[in-house]
Amino acid sequence: MIAIPHKAKQFLVFTTKVLIVTGAFYFIYQQLANNDQLDWQKFITLFQKNRSVGGILFILSFSIANRFLEILKWQNLVLHLQKISLSEATAQVLGALTAGIFTPNGLGEYAGKALFFEKASRKKIVFLNLICNGVQMILTIVFGIFGLLYFNANFHIITTKSVAILFGLLVIVILTFFSLKKITIKGYSIEKLIQKINQIPKLIHQKNIILGLCRYLIFSHQYYFLFLAFDVDLPYFILMSAITSIYFLASSLPTFQFLDFAVKGSVAVYFFGLLGVNEWIVVFISTLMWFLNVVLPVLIGSYYVLNFKIKKTS
Repeated sequence: MIAIPHKAKQFLVFTTKVLIVTGAFYFIYQQLANNDQLDWQKFITLFQKNRSVGGILFILSFSIANRFLEILKWQNLVLHLQKISLSEATAQVLGALTAGIFTPNGLGEYAGKALFFEKASRKKIVFLNLICNGVQMILTIVFGIFGLLYFNANFHIITTKSVAILFGLLVIVILTFFSLKKITIKGYSIEKLIQKINQIPKLIHQKNIILGLCRYLIFSHQYYFLFLAFDVDLPYFILMSAITSIYFLASSLPTFQFLDFAVKGSVAVYFFGLLGVNEWIVVFISTLMWFLNVVLPVLIGSYYVLNFKIKKTS
């Protein structure tokens, strides 16, 4: 194996960090400046009409709480391997988010977080990140299914027979999943995965679920309050059922973090179109959610990427 000189390695790491940050800024600029669906003039007019420092801080507080809860989730899970400070957890979560902005469904986050740890621990860190994201996905699915059922009961998008067929298929998938748990592929099996999950203390799992639930309620209600800020007057449960359905359906589609608002926006336009909400308002709110919960954390994460130092291998 060819050894890379220390100076060359330093230059390679520095170049990679600069490319990640530059690329992140470029994609963010491109999406905000060249999106024809964004009518900035309408937004400025509405903002001037309803502007409120208290309102802005209120909406912004949801984004801060969203990422803070994610940081607490990560700090809690890593406790299974080692104790890390809040500042270390912040650097790992935001730095990894920035590194994963170009990858499908944020897969780069897994490698990004792993690089903050010694080589011997990296596989375990990837597994913990899988647990972290897995709980959030399960919550999105559960709330999304109930949201879809409630929305469908009011607007009859699909027939009762179709709903029954979908639930039947879901039951078959779950039963198949557990019946094949002992089948091993290249040394891995569902049974071994469950055993590894059970090795993590129950208290850590419980805290992870509670933090994940709080995080879901935070970002879904931020979406809700943004619609209220744009003068969308709809019953709470109708609006929330649409929001939970959008997150559920959008999360099942492969996408990149920098295109997240476009995917959610497309799904949102369909659902809120049925509710009679103007398309430009839906697109703008989806963009604002992306800006507040992805762009701002990525900008902060860029600092951690530029100051990142690879852990020594052991």
